[in-house]
Amino acid sequence: MSLLSSVCLAPALLAAAVFTTAVRAADAPTVPDTLKQRIAACTACHGEQGQGTPQSGFFPRLAGKPSGYLARQIRNFQDGLRKYAPMEYTVRGLSPEYAHEIAHYFATQQVPYERSPLPRISDAMLRRGEALATQGDGTRKIPACAACHGMQLTGVEPDIPGLVGLPYDYISAQLGSWRTHTRAMVAPDCMATVANRLSEADITAVSAWLATREVPAGAHAQPAGSVTPPLACGVLGATEAAR
Repeated sequence: MSLLSSVCLAPALLAAAVFTTAVRAADAPTVPDTLKQRIAACTACHGEQGQGTPQSGFFPRLAGKPSGYLARQIRNFQDGLRKYAPMEYTVRGLSPEYAHEIAHYFATQQVPYERSPLPRISDAMLRRGEALATQGDGTRKIPACAACHGMQLTGVEPDIPGLVGLPYDYISAQLGSWRTHTRAMVAPDCMATVANRLSEADITAVSAWLATREVPAGAHAQPAGSVTPPLACGVLGATEAAR
């Protein structure tokens, strides 16, 4: 092929490439720019309205949790304070604004709670779990769950989550994660302190008792400032009352 032929052919090849690219772009499906589409990665595991998947035991409810708490968890996965590869991958590129938008969506969802499977556990163990959740254990400096998570354990705005309505497997796994340092909060990490004062039997007991609780009608988080945390908690900016 002569040089002249090559020169003449080049524009035709370029035009053909541009045309092919344009056709492929035209054939590509259009992804709607809606919040529903943007949170599809979240709802695949946590449910379309963040209701969770109780039967799985591990994907917690997001609906109705304080938006500050939900946004903080996204940031914790981004910062490496929480370790779970699928979540770390999903949220790693989210901007703070996007994270707060997602958190607000799930925080405003109001959907019925579903009962999750319960472990076989003795009445004595359930009584132990109730005592830990509602009274704590002063001899071992373990505060009651209700001291931070609210009288009905439905959470406190804007940063403390509810505990009722969560699966047993999820609660026990998270308490275990604080003990093994695969979940953390900004220092001082009050939940790590509590979890490390609990025995394995305590974790089983309190997780089981919490999972048996009926969720109060019209459950919602208590107002901000309605509890005084008994331990220093960096995420709350609280000063320590007791060790």
